Amino acid sequence: MEEWPDGEWVVRSLSGAASTKAYRCPGCMQEIRPVTPHVVVWPVPGATLSGGGIDERRHWHTGCWRARLRHRER
Repeated sequence: MEEWPDGEWVVRSLSGAASTKAYRCPGCMQEIRPVTPHVVVWPVPGATLSGGGIDERRHWHTGCWRARLRHRER
């Protein structure tokens, strides 16, 4: 788990070998291609305004996840 100003998040790193399909990164809106290492993130239930839970999990480029709060401020 990671704690950020926008809540608590479950963050799991995926190796390239564990990634078998493409996803759209919500940070940059670019495709995360299969076999690309990245993170899967979802809010801890009750820890964010949205309510949280695994149903809200998203696949992010690792760098996009780390920089997401900086980009929101623009």
